[in-house]
Amino acid sequence: MAKKKVNYLQGAEKTEQGLKFKGIILEPIVENCEGCERIVEFEGEKYCASYPRPRAKWRNGACNFATHVKAEIDKTGKVKLNPLKASKRAARGR
Repeated sequence: MAKKKVNYLQGAEKTEQGLKFKGIILEPIVENCEGCERIVEFEGEKYCASYPRPRAKWRNGACNFATHVKAEIDKTGKVKLNPLKASKRAARGR
């Protein structure tokens, strides 16, 4: 069942800086965000429901909130894992 984001930005208002929602200025999404499930639309523009500045999340590679991006595969054919997460998984016995 799909999640509904009805009235997610209820109470938001457009300003010169961007969309103001609960005291935070939200910037519109960037091209890399297209296809993500976290996108919400407000008055014809699309915004990220998880992060106010999507451009900053894509600056150093893939956004960690992106639902449409798969894990990267390095040159040896193995999936890159966060070393901290890998050590925690190993400690739990996975």
